[in-house]
Amino acid sequence: QVQLIESGGGLVQAGGSLRLSCAASGRTFSGLGMGWFRRAPGKEREFVATITSGGGAGFYGDSVKGRFTISRDNAKKTVYLQMNNLTSGDTAVYYCAAGRFATRVEAQYDYWGQGTQVTVSS
Repeated sequence: QVQLIESGGGLVQAGGSLRLSCAASGRTFSGLGMGWFRRAPGKEREFVATITSGGGAGFYGDSVKGRFTISRDNAKKTVYLQMNNLTSGDTAVYYCAAGRFATRVEAQYDYWGQGTQVTVSS
């Protein structure tokens, strides 16, 4: 079992930045692919970013590419999402996920956090 707890969400003005954190506990973190997804009001959950177990490669959704950066610290069992140049379109609940692989596919993740709210005011 893996438990995931997100933090770092909040209210920010458009153009601002936030850094989300996701702390993991349980089985070996360094062997897991990690991902971030988000759900905006009235929309389906959307892929944001994913990172390989060793942290060597990150992949991004088109809407955040160039603005968001995913990273991880395996010693701290934590994955991060640095979000820059935020817009109102980034307002959503952000979820951390863990699975066997780094993937864009939501169904391939086995464990999910409860989510953290990010609100961007214009």
